[in-house]
Amino acid sequence: MNRFLTLYAQRKAAATTEFKGRGARRVRCTSCQMPQQHCFCEQAILQNSECGFALLMHNMEVLRPSNTGRFIADLIPDTHAFIWQRKEPCQGLLELCQQEHWQPYVVFPASFSQPERVHYQVELEPKCKPLFIMLDGSWREARKMFHQSPWLDQFPVISIQPEQASRYGLRSRPIKGQWATAEVAAQLLAMSGEESNAKLLEQRFNVFTQQTLAGRNH
Repeated sequence: MNRFLTLYAQRKAAATTEFKGRGARRVRCTSCQMPQQHCFCEQAILQNSECGFALLMHNMEVLRPSNTGRFIADLIPDTHAFIWQRKEPCQGLLELCQQEHWQPYVVFPASFSQPERVHYQVELEPKCKPLFIMLDGSWREARKMFHQSPWLDQFPVISIQPEQASRYGLRSRPIKGQWATAEVAAQLLAMSGEESNAKLLEQRFNVFTQQTLAGRNH
């Protein structure tokens, strides 16, 4: 079951107005959200993985065709998706984190967190698997979610240190240290020893970016 697509369907059904973001008029595949002529759903093959991902998504991010977090759910079976609420903790995510086999990490840049919370490597307790909590939204939205969610303070922060700027140019000019959700997830998979899954996710992200930019230029 693709939990992102389930959340997407629920969010779309609850919407009172039609999404009017860039490219909203295009006829898109209902799964990968690419224009139909560029659909690449056949490449969405679930892989074996010891990692889990929890997409904590801004309310509008769920509907954006430019979202890249959904590509994680195409490849990694244990990918969960929740909508962030400003005033209330996400009980579904907290219940997931309480399961004994998961070791949760909030994924965020070290420069925005308390130093004592920050880790740069995946360090697991016996019989535990990493659960990476991804704050999925625009950079501005993600910072808001991080600072306005005190219920996440109980979890350590894991931070990647990319040496190059993001290749994601669909929303704003790439800035060093600000990466797309799928790019960060690929780094985390590699950090966890799953290089093959990391490469597959990078490939999926690259195809999406190239085809989307080509469509805009056309």
